[in-house]
Amino acid sequence: MSVNYAAGLSNFPHIHKGNLGLPEIFDSPDVLQKGIDQLVHLIKQSKYMVVHTGAGISTSAGIPDFRGPNGVWTLEAKGKSPKVSIDFDEAVPTKTHMSILALKQHGIVKYVVSQNIDGLHLRSGLPRSHLSELHGNMFVEKCEKCQHEYYRCTPVKTMKEQRTGNLCQQKGKRGLSNCRGKLRDTILDWEASLPPNDLSRAENETKKSDLSLCLGTTLQIVPSGKIPLLTIKNNGKIVIVNLQKTKYDKKASLLIHSYVDDVMQGVMKGLGLDIPEYNINLYLGIVTYFPDDNISKIKSQNSNESKGKLIVYAIEKVKDDPDEKNLTLNYPKVENNEEIAVKKVKKF
Repeated sequence: MSVNYAAGLSNFPHIHKGNLGLPEIFDSPDVLQKGIDQLVHLIKQSKYMVVHTGAGISTSAGIPDFRGPNGVWTLEAKGKSPKVSIDFDEAVPTKTHMSILALKQHGIVKYVVSQNIDGLHLRSGLPRSHLSELHGNMFVEKCEKCQHEYYRCTPVKTMKEQRTGNLCQQKGKRGLSNCRGKLRDTILDWEASLPPNDLSRAENETKKSDLSLCLGTTLQIVPSGKIPLLTIKNNGKIVIVNLQKTKYDKKASLLIHSYVDDVMQGVMKGLGLDIPEYNINLYLGIVTYFPDDNISKIKSQNSNESKGKLIVYAIEKVKDDPDEKNLTLNYPKVENNEEIAVKKVKKF
């Protein structure tokens, strides 16, 4: 599915899509380095940091933003469409995604709140238990009955929380039968209510924070954009890293105008931490195979890279061997000497 998913949303004429096409601002090298140094200092001082992410952290993966000079909504207002040459399942996590994962693994980032639907946080290996996806995830189907989530290798084919045609395979309370609830995609349409559990967790975690780091977002969409303000009520600080002015610049303790990847690489260097390489295994461990997954496409993409081979191997293993219900994958150790539980690629 094309990353221009926005074309599939309802075209409500009364929807205000925010301030579009604001000019981009680039700090000079000296100002940028000073800002990075200040951010590193704030992170070292912080005891409870929450990261808030928007479309700007995924542009280097080939996914367009919404309100930038060439953003989806900006071009739409001009009667144009974004030029994209990548599909969602071809995009891989950026340096920013992988930096956030590393900061989480080191216990520095406590929680992540994202407005993005591209699934790149989960694909980076970030645990779902430490992530609120306020606007949904293009790779997730959710049971309307028991609320269990299923994670896919390929994007769900429906949008706007429609039924996908798949049924839930979770066991009932007594373990005697499957739930059989109908699955829906999780992509929100305009005016849809945010997922209550994700929203509640995002607000509660931010209320506990002493530092909210806002990356690649203009903070225009509510209620998502207002959540970082809860940090201020806790006498904490807000840092905004974005190429455009935002709605809450005056409330921020620090503003940095530069590409988010450049900032996060500087931050990781200042903290003395490495940015891990993208490891598809960390996502494959929670993936469920669906009969309509486009295996031929997965085979063709990244065929010379290990991540592509691993996806194909995992899917074909459960497809070709009816008796092989699960494929076991092993994972590296993470924070607090805890080891990620052995995960399985499930067969539907």
